[in-house]
Amino acid sequence: MSAAVARFTCADRRLSRQRAFTLLEVLVALVIVGVALAASMRGMLSLIGAAEDTRYTMLATMLAENRLLELRLARESLEIGQTTTPCAQAGIDFECEQTVKSTPNPYFRRVEMQVFRTTDNGRRRHAEMMAVLPAS
Repeated sequence: MSAAVARFTCADRRLSRQRAFTLLEVLVALVIVGVALAASMRGMLSLIGAAEDTRYTMLATMLAENRLLELRLARESLEIGQTTTPCAQAGIDFECEQTVKSTPNPYFRRVEMQVFRTTDNGRRRHAEMMAVLPAS
């Protein structure tokens, strides 16, 4: 019986070597999965950054439109020059830069509105609009 048991265990070892993965194969598979996950995470972070930037641009555009409409409805005299004021939209702080320029027609002024957001990376313009409004 001992010879039969020895043959069985020897045959069992050969089968287990043929069916199982080696440690090297498992490590290579883990490296491939890790690289794929890292690449997908980088792609997801890029998408999240783009969505956040789109949100800031949309809010800045709404803010510039609102500021130009306020000037149009106020019907105050527009003095030529540039002013920068802090402004906020949806709880996010921006800077609104309003530039009033003359036009060939003295009864109208060109108003340019730029909306910036300041972060650790610097000051970035998210929106720019222009309107021609009555001078007084």
